[in-house]
Amino acid sequence: MKKTGAVPVITGIAAGLITGIIALSAGFFISATAINVRNPGFWLIIILALFAGVLAGSITKGYKDFGHRTVSQKTGPKGRTKKHSEIKFSGIPFILPIALSVIVIIAGITGSTVFNATSYANILKVNDSDFTADLSESVETDSIALMDTASARMLGDREIGALSDVVSQFDVSDDYIQIDYNGKPVKVSALEYAGFFKWMNNRDGVKGYVTVDPVSMSASFEESEGMKYIPSAYFLEDAKRHIWMEYPTLMTENLHFEIDESGKPYYVASVVKKTISLFGGKTVSGCIVLDPVSGETVIYDAEDIPKWIDVVFHGDLICEQYNWHGMYQNGYLNSLFAKKGCKQVTTYSSEDDSSDEKPVSDYGYVAKDGDIWIYTGVTSVNGDSSNIGFLLANERTGESRYYAIAGADEKSAMVAAEGEVQEKGYQASFPSLINVEGYPTYIMVLKDSGGLVKLYAAVNVEQYNIVTTAATQSECIEKYKAMLGITEPVPPAEEVKTATVTIASVKYIDIDGNTYIYLIDTENNIFKAKASEHENMLLLEEGDTAELSYTGSIILSCKQLIKNTDSTDDL
Repeated sequence: MKKTGAVPVITGIAAGLITGIIALSAGFFISATAINVRNPGFWLIIILALFAGVLAGSITKGYKDFGHRTVSQKTGPKGRTKKHSEIKFSGIPFILPIALSVIVIIAGITGSTVFNATSYANILKVNDSDFTADLSESVETDSIALMDTASARMLGDREIGALSDVVSQFDVSDDYIQIDYNGKPVKVSALEYAGFFKWMNNRDGVKGYVTVDPVSMSASFEESEGMKYIPSAYFLEDAKRHIWMEYPTLMTENLHFEIDESGKPYYVASVVKKTISLFGGKTVSGCIVLDPVSGETVIYDAEDIPKWIDVVFHGDLICEQYNWHGMYQNGYLNSLFAKKGCKQVTTYSSEDDSSDEKPVSDYGYVAKDGDIWIYTGVTSVNGDSSNIGFLLANERTGESRYYAIAGADEKSAMVAAEGEVQEKGYQASFPSLINVEGYPTYIMVLKDSGGLVKLYAAVNVEQYNIVTTAATQSECIEKYKAMLGITEPVPPAEEVKTATVTIASVKYIDIDGNTYIYLIDTENNIFKAKASEHENMLLLEEGDTAELSYTGSIILSCKQLIKNTDSTDDL
């Protein structure tokens, strides 16, 4: 005997709709993903919501007829009657989410590099440029940012650790952003809530952030108004969700902390758009700036981004775009087989990376013209240890320049620097690229096992056996110049002397095409300096009084004491 029962179809449909709508709303609210047809996450949430709705509708019907539920009676061997229940699923309701999944997968394939190699190669516009013309000579060491994130994090944690009322409630974010602050490179990081209950107990917001000077290797805590809308907040105060609710259709990434020239804190998110097929390609179309105190937001197009904002075209995206440019400019098949002209940015994997992990791009920073530029070497895909050029890209505007300079890659330079102090076991940070008298030069820090900076190192790009190390940036560069034969050798700091002298005579002597200034004081002491390095010394005359910093007979600096005034001129 067989019975079949069913609940009205409308019950299952209603249950499916309600469940689907709840799943859809929760998915978008929790993930704060853009409601945009060109966003893969948008379709993923829709497909999952459809599956949830169909499943809920089927289960609701299944209380009596799940797909259909068959109940039968059987007579056992001893004449007893047994009921047998069997639930059978109907696959028809699942056709819609499955079909949509297939369509999304096809859309992803049609937008891949396989079918659009040329389009990917043209996303990033790269201009060939001249190194010495673009990158001014690095004579001011306070413009060279060498600190890596790990060192900045250590200094920031140490600074906050000394503030008991702060460290008990907040953590320092692990994300330290390199910015240009009033013409100098600085790393900044915001405080964040140390968990849900700390957020509940500090409803006035986070009242400060950390700045780290990568030149002086010092950190400081800066107080600010209470920042409520930050990434570590919850619910409607979560910065990402707050931006999403203001601009629900825009795709954003790279949400990070910055400060303007007055020190006022903001969060900045890059607005991105897909440029190939439905999901393929990616570039930046602008940015959204969030005031974490008031919650106010402002959106800027890429060409209108204020000067104080430093990171919009972030380094990871630029490296990815350059790899598209370098790999696919001669077509997709060429990137697989002949690999003619294929190149990529330098990539590294840490020693504990598993064998199946993909190496990631690494890059340094250069402060230039009030902006932060990322720098990375460019190498052939053959995987040798040399660079064929360098990429310099502006993180605010996206402007990218390529310099065809062959030489050692960054990893080789780091190994060379470490080899200079091999007995100490110091580790080199990722280097920065500077111009020293027209010579492309790597400069980096050497750290001990505790992460403390111990030395600076300079390595010639084209001849990486030319290496110098010193305790300060300026001394390192001067020693490097001396090794190249550009200046006189720099003596150890303990041999430097100072004296105030009255000049009895000034002489100019040409040696091997270089003009040297010779000073003779009233006590018949003789001092000399290279004229091209101390041009203002040409103003010295007999009878002037000057303060000299020197070693042996070599003048390191000269300060003329102006007669009848209290002012001084550095020479």
